[in-house]
Amino acid sequence: CFIYILSLLYSGYTDLRLENGSDSCSGRVELQFLNEWGTVCDACWDMRAASILCKQLNCGIAVSVVGSDWFGEGSGEIWADVFDCDGNETKLSECSISSWSRAECSHSRDVGVVCSNSSLARHDGLVRLSGERQCEGEVEVFIYQVWRRVLLDSWSLTESSVVCRQLGCGSVLNFYGSSSSSPEHSHECVTGFQCSGSEAHLGNCSSPQTLNCSSTQQLSITCRGSIRLMGSGGGCAGRLEVFHSGSWGTVCDDSWDIKDAHVVCRQLQCGVALSNQQVPAWFGPGSGPIWLDEVECEGNETSLWSCSSPGWGKHDCQHKEDVGVMCSGKQQTII
Repeated sequence: CFIYILSLLYSGYTDLRLENGSDSCSGRVELQFLNEWGTVCDACWDMRAASILCKQLNCGIAVSVVGSDWFGEGSGEIWADVFDCDGNETKLSECSISSWSRAECSHSRDVGVVCSNSSLARHDGLVRLSGERQCEGEVEVFIYQVWRRVLLDSWSLTESSVVCRQLGCGSVLNFYGSSSSSPEHSHECVTGFQCSGSEAHLGNCSSPQTLNCSSTQQLSITCRGSIRLMGSGGGCAGRLEVFHSGSWGTVCDDSWDIKDAHVVCRQLQCGVALSNQQVPAWFGPGSGPIWLDEVECEGNETSLWSCSSPGWGKHDCQHKEDVGVMCSGKQQTII
């Protein structure tokens, strides 16, 4: 996350805790500043910060970072948006942070953490998507103290919808099988999740069974929430917004052209780009982070994430330069 760090070291809070969890090692993150308790915004909060917090609370290591739907919304102040930990700190106060503020946050974005010493960590259903994309990748669930990949067998759109909802990534765009292996993961995978579709978490679905990972293809999911078009009243035209590090942000129109727009329309299953429109007045300026700038696509990519750019948050733009895209079709879900 590219946010100017106003303070290289801040140790002004007086206490920390995890609230509304199953025990003291899981729950909504809350920090006390002077005599006032407040929650922490999920923007730029990651597993490194969570691991430092768990270590400080003598709760082992971080198992998962979750949203407010797990432990509820807090009240009062919303503290520092950004904790920039390198993973070697012994206390959260040793991490660099941004200024303490409520900018771009609400209690619907209160971050929660599950540590390995929590009883909740032994429950099935904590989920993440591998790779750098928060809303697409191979599905992994934490079961029996180990992250395990999920097999494509018996998986459906219903279970995919639960995963995307649990991750705060909107609805399902696609799910598919792939052959992949990594020495850092367990040799056992899981299969057999059965969901009704209304569950808030995969852990509320029927329990799976473990199998050898080589037995079939492993599951990958792309959630529609990782990219969207806003401001037009329809899903296939609008201001381009992308989801990264827990928050929605915009894309600057520098170097944007019709090839980039075609990739966006293809990723959203919205046909082809109708216009190389760069006039933000059509869809209005956005708010929050400007996540991408100087995007360069060849035009044949299946995802905007395959295109080159200087990196997340690296830009010299204002929201009046937020790019808009107009596509030919209507969104469809591919399975």
